[in-house]
Amino acid sequence: MINFRFSRKTLGIPYAIFLLIFVAAPLAVLVFYAFTNGQGEPTLENLSGFFTNPNTLGTLFYSFAVALVTTAVSLAVAYPTAYILASSRLKRKSVLLLLFIMPMWINFSLRLTALKEILTLLEGNMAYYPFFNTIVGMTYDFLPFMILPIYTTLSKLDHSLVEAARDLGADERRAFLKVTLPLSAPGIISGISMVFLPSMTNYVVLEMLYNSTYIMGSLIGSYFTAYNWHGGSMIALILLAIICLFTLVTGGDENEQTGRGGALL
Repeated sequence: MINFRFSRKTLGIPYAIFLLIFVAAPLAVLVFYAFTNGQGEPTLENLSGFFTNPNTLGTLFYSFAVALVTTAVSLAVAYPTAYILASSRLKRKSVLLLLFIMPMWINFSLRLTALKEILTLLEGNMAYYPFFNTIVGMTYDFLPFMILPIYTTLSKLDHSLVEAARDLGADERRAFLKVTLPLSAPGIISGISMVFLPSMTNYVVLEMLYNSTYIMGSLIGSYFTAYNWHGGSMIALILLAIICLFTLVTGGDENEQTGRGGALL
């Protein structure tokens, strides 16, 4: 019998090759186009052009508004849902959770087409409510990504802590605000990260629900469609920096909340 033994460095070679080909190389191409002009000369015009162009700045702020409202609505719907499912004593509550996940198994275009038909019946002419339809479509698409991490966190909480708070004189509302909500913060932060960031770039929802306004994803696509790879690459790079900064901030907050939860436990 042949005994194969591999070191950690050897096992990491395929992963390193994958990162080099599919992460590092495309990112290098993106950086090259972002900081060069049509003649391949180094320049910062693409960077300055982004922050001096009112159209790109307006698109950035509009994308933030869409992502912020979508995240707030998703959280307002997802947290009570996840809390009820996690705290209920139903034997089949996993089946109820599955009902929220099942739409993710259906093709994205089919789901939006069905939603578009429903909104058309309710509103008539959908062109009158572009922002509202966008928020509904985004929330419908990303709601399971908000429910799942919150439900997972709530289902793992030690309920004896809530009982101890009530024994010490806290009513149900105070026990929730002082114990349950702080301990569920990691799930909330994870859900916000999974909803806020994609909402800034998912322009398919806008197009299918008759919203002609650009967000960051559609703006980048328009630059590349017009063969302006340098401007599109710079916008993509700026969006990547925003995403990395947001992930860094929320990741630090999640670790801090986890530490507090560990201290409470």
